[in-house]
Amino acid sequence: IRPLIHTYPLCLPSPEAFQLPPCQLINQTVSLEKEGCPKCHPVETTICSGHCITKDPVMKTRYVYQHVCTYRDLHYKTFELPDCPPGVDPTVTYPVAVSCSCGLCAMDTSDCTFESLQPNFCMNDIPFYY
Repeated sequence: IRPLIHTYPLCLPSPEAFQLPPCQLINQTVSLEKEGCPKCHPVETTICSGHCITKDPVMKTRYVYQHVCTYRDLHYKTFELPDCPPGVDPTVTYPVAVSCSCGLCAMDTSDCTFESLQPNFCMNDIPFYY
């Protein structure tokens, strides 16, 4: 007697279904603000954005490292906010991405949360009630 072997056709989505934007530089408007200055100011910069291939291990360990799209190289630009009152230093510094890579999230330069504030978010736009 021969064992009965069932074969099923292998159904995979088309390659186009997995065409997510890769980790790359993109232009982004960000809002610059500083405590003591009344307004936010939008500036154009480059940030890292896109998808990185990552794996979730079958055997759960204490640490799971997922790769994220993050800065490989960056430099900083300085901007002077208009309308800051006397006595408040109007200078702010913001990062400009030069190149990107997939790697571990560096909390000192990246927002590694699932849902973060948008780059153009401004605290001064939130009403404050006394």
